[in-house]
Amino acid sequence: MDSSVFYMYMPIAGVMIFWPGLVLIGFSVGVIGGFFGMGGAWMVTPGLNILGFPMAFAIGTDIAHIAGKSMISTMRHAKFGNVDYKLGFVMLIGTMVGIECGAQLIMMLERMGMVGSVVRWVYVVFLALISWMVFYDYYKAVKNKRAGASGERGAEGVQWYKTLHKFRLPPMVHFKNAGFTCSAWLPIFVSFITGVLAGFLGIGGGLLRMPALVYLIGCPTHIAVGTDLFEVMISGLYGAFTYSMKGRIELVAVFVMLSGAAIGAQIGTVATKYAKGYGIRLAFGTAVVCCMISIILKQFKFNGPAAVLILSTISVICLWIMKIMFSGAAQELREKKAREAQSA
Repeated sequence: MDSSVFYMYMPIAGVMIFWPGLVLIGFSVGVIGGFFGMGGAWMVTPGLNILGFPMAFAIGTDIAHIAGKSMISTMRHAKFGNVDYKLGFVMLIGTMVGIECGAQLIMMLERMGMVGSVVRWVYVVFLALISWMVFYDYYKAVKNKRAGASGERGAEGVQWYKTLHKFRLPPMVHFKNAGFTCSAWLPIFVSFITGVLAGFLGIGGGLLRMPALVYLIGCPTHIAVGTDLFEVMISGLYGAFTYSMKGRIELVAVFVMLSGAAIGAQIGTVATKYAKGYGIRLAFGTAVVCCMISIILKQFKFNGPAAVLILSTISVICLWIMKIMFSGAAQELREKKAREAQSA
């Protein structure tokens, strides 16, 4: 078979792209994003760059893609009561300003001819930071559980939010769904930093925002997932607007990825119903490490191994999440039938 049928021309970016790779990224990242609450975009920008997109186009296309996909995931999480809209709207203040700052930095680096290398190394640093945070948190949680140190949420690891909640700078705001009260400036500051990352890395901010919601702001994991997806949706829409004005979005790729993402996001969101908090975090940490290694391979021109690693990683994680969903749904159905049999 002629291999050219597997390649599609991207008219705006001016490159030929392996389109089955785009479909796989869209579907798998839809599943992963709905499950982890991060839009999955922290994998899409490196994935698009590894497939052949120039870095600025990879970032802009990624942001436009996650805006559409996150709408689907957010609606599903809202039905489960996993979204704290009040917290989400407060965080939008910092998010919007941060995104524009990040986008302007990308345009400056592109003019200097440094954007690809700089963005890849920034990705590596933040992926290393996040993976360390996740695994360190798991280690501390296991240690606390063995020592019998449990709070109202059970054994926890990193609890930086308890210190940050002591800062009482007005206005103080109570977030009912998330179940805590803090200074409004805390989520605004966190959202500004994650907004800069969203505009700079094309990640919707979720790469850092979901862990920040858990460790710095104090959200329970399931509320952090839903609220972050709400933020990803809004920041993605604004990011898509600002990058489209700069001519750095490849719409053909966006629609190809969304065709798979629309289905995948439904699966990932439902799977969160059957997964435990630390199971979600450990799987996320593993995926982050693999993504980081693939970016390093790309930086040193090992394009083939980089593409194989990132595509295989998202495929394996995606299959694991689907297994959780089907196993959980089957168990729920068995329990329902058992209850009906008992009542009869």
